[in-house]
Amino acid sequence: MYKQLTLTLGLLAASVAFAHDQGAVEEMPPASPYVQVSDVLPLPAFIPGLGTLFVDPDTLPAGPFLGYDRDGKLSATIYMTPLKELENGVSYDDLGIGAHKVSSVDIYYNAGHPGVEVPHAHVVLFHDEAAKGRLAK
Repeated sequence: MYKQLTLTLGLLAASVAFAHDQGAVEEMPPASPYVQVSDVLPLPAFIPGLGTLFVDPDTLPAGPFLGYDRDGKLSATIYMTPLKELENGVSYDDLGIGAHKVSSVDIYYNAGHPGVEVPHAHVVLFHDEAAKGRLAK
Protein backbone atom coordinates (compact mmCIF):
# COMPACT_ATOMS: atom_id res chain seq x y z
CA MET A 1 0.00 0.00 0.00
CA TYR A 2 1.22 3.56 0.49
CA LYS A 3 3.55 2.50 3.33
CA GLN A 4 5.87 0.92 0.76
CA LEU A 5 5.77 4.10 -1.30
CA THR A 6 6.54 6.15 1.80
CA LEU A 7 9.61 4.05 2.52
CA THR A 8 10.79 4.11 -1.09
CA LEU A 9 10.32 7.83 -1.49
CA GLY A 10 11.71 8.51 1.96
CA LEU A 11 14.98 6.88 1.01
CA LEU A 12 15.19 9.10 -2.05
CA ALA A 13 14.36 12.35 -0.32
CA ALA A 14 17.37 14.31 0.87
CA SER A 15 15.35 16.30 3.38
CA VAL A 16 12.14 15.62 5.24
CA ALA A 17 11.18 19.15 6.21
CA PHE A 18 8.18 20.69 4.42
CA ALA A 19 8.94 24.30 3.80
CA HIS A 20 6.33 26.26 1.92
CA ASP A 21 8.22 28.71 -0.17
CA GLN A 22 5.89 29.33 -3.09
CA GLY A 23 8.76 30.55 -5.25
CA ALA A 24 10.61 27.28 -4.72
CA VAL A 25 7.79 25.24 -6.26
CA GLU A 26 6.53 27.48 -9.09
CA GLU A 27 8.75 25.78 -11.68
CA MET A 28 9.62 22.13 -12.09
CA PRO A 29 11.44 20.49 -10.40
CA PRO A 30 10.60 21.64 -6.89
CA ALA A 31 13.33 21.56 -4.27
CA SER A 32 13.89 18.67 -1.87
CA PRO A 33 12.08 17.01 -0.15
CA TYR A 34 9.93 16.59 -3.27
CA VAL A 35 10.61 13.66 -5.58
CA GLN A 36 9.12 12.95 -8.98
CA VAL A 37 6.48 10.26 -8.57
CA SER A 38 7.19 8.61 -11.94
CA ASP A 39 10.83 8.09 -10.92
CA VAL A 40 9.80 5.80 -8.06
CA LEU A 41 6.54 4.23 -9.24
CA PRO A 42 5.39 2.60 -12.49
CA LEU A 43 3.46 5.68 -13.61
CA PRO A 44 3.91 7.84 -16.70
CA ALA A 45 5.95 11.02 -16.33
CA PHE A 46 2.90 13.08 -17.37
CA ILE A 47 -0.59 12.03 -16.30
CA PRO A 48 -3.36 13.76 -18.28
CA GLY A 49 -5.48 15.82 -15.91
CA LEU A 50 -2.82 15.90 -13.19
CA GLY A 51 0.46 16.68 -14.97
CA THR A 52 3.98 15.72 -13.91
CA LEU A 53 3.66 14.88 -10.23
CA PHE A 54 6.05 15.53 -7.35
CA VAL A 55 5.44 14.69 -3.68
CA ASP A 56 7.15 14.94 -0.31
CA PRO A 57 7.17 11.31 0.94
CA ASP A 58 6.40 12.40 4.51
CA THR A 59 3.02 13.79 3.44
CA LEU A 60 1.65 10.53 2.01
CA PRO A 61 -0.94 9.39 1.33
CA ALA A 62 -2.79 12.71 1.14
CA GLY A 63 -0.04 14.87 -0.28
CA PRO A 64 0.09 17.55 -1.51
CA PHE A 65 1.16 16.30 -4.90
CA LEU A 66 2.40 19.14 -7.08
CA GLY A 67 1.19 18.93 -10.68
CA TYR A 68 3.23 20.64 -13.40
CA ASP A 69 2.21 21.27 -17.00
CA ARG A 70 4.39 20.23 -19.95
CA ASP A 71 6.28 23.54 -19.75
CA GLY A 72 7.20 22.91 -16.10
CA LYS A 73 4.81 25.47 -14.58
CA LEU A 74 3.02 24.58 -11.34
CA SER A 75 -0.61 24.22 -12.38
CA ALA A 76 -2.31 22.17 -9.66
CA THR A 77 -2.05 20.89 -6.12
CA ILE A 78 -3.55 17.41 -5.71
CA TYR A 79 -4.59 15.49 -2.61
CA MET A 80 -5.31 11.75 -2.59
CA THR A 81 -7.35 10.83 0.48
CA PRO A 82 -8.20 7.13 1.04
CA LEU A 83 -11.95 6.73 1.43
CA LYS A 84 -11.65 4.04 4.12
CA GLU A 85 -9.52 6.34 6.26
CA LEU A 86 -12.06 9.15 5.88
CA GLU A 87 -14.87 6.73 6.78
CA ASN A 88 -12.89 5.73 9.90
CA GLY A 89 -12.60 9.35 11.01
CA VAL A 90 -9.08 10.18 9.87
CA SER A 91 -8.66 13.91 9.30
CA TYR A 92 -6.08 15.50 7.05
CA ASP A 93 -5.38 18.87 8.64
CA ASP A 94 -3.15 21.73 7.59
CA LEU A 95 -2.24 20.24 4.21
CA GLY A 96 0.27 22.26 2.24
CA ILE A 97 -0.56 23.99 -1.02
CA GLY A 98 1.60 24.62 -4.04
CA ALA A 99 0.30 28.13 -4.68
CA HIS A 100 -2.04 30.44 -2.81
CA LYS A 101 -4.16 31.30 -5.85
CA VAL A 102 -6.83 28.71 -6.69
CA SER A 103 -9.15 29.27 -9.64
CA SER A 104 -11.19 26.04 -9.41
CA VAL A 105 -11.38 22.69 -7.63
CA ASP A 106 -12.27 19.21 -8.92
CA ILE A 107 -13.05 16.28 -6.62
CA TYR A 108 -13.47 12.77 -8.00
CA TYR A 109 -13.25 9.08 -7.15
CA ASN A 110 -10.25 6.91 -8.04
CA ALA A 111 -10.33 3.12 -7.57
CA GLY A 112 -6.60 3.00 -6.85
CA HIS A 113 -3.27 3.15 -8.67
CA PRO A 114 0.42 2.57 -7.86
CA GLY A 115 1.29 4.53 -4.76
CA VAL A 116 -2.28 4.82 -3.46
CA GLU A 117 -3.71 1.41 -4.30
CA VAL A 118 -6.88 1.73 -2.25
CA PRO A 119 -10.02 3.60 -3.35
CA HIS A 120 -9.55 7.30 -2.70
CA ALA A 121 -10.71 10.77 -3.63
CA HIS A 122 -8.63 13.09 -5.78
CA VAL A 123 -8.99 16.71 -4.77
CA VAL A 124 -7.41 18.90 -7.44
CA LEU A 125 -6.81 22.63 -6.89
CA PHE A 126 -6.11 24.41 -10.18
CA HIS A 127 -3.95 27.49 -9.78
CA ASP A 128 -5.08 29.55 -12.77
CA GLU A 129 -7.94 29.68 -15.28
CA ALA A 130 -5.98 27.86 -18.02
CA ALA A 131 -4.39 25.19 -15.78
CA LYS A 132 -7.02 22.49 -16.36
CA GLY A 133 -6.60 22.82 -20.12
CA ARG A 134 -2.81 22.68 -19.93
CA LEU A 135 -2.93 19.54 -17.82
CA ALA A 136 -5.53 17.82 -20.00
CA LYS A 137 -3.12 17.00 -22.80
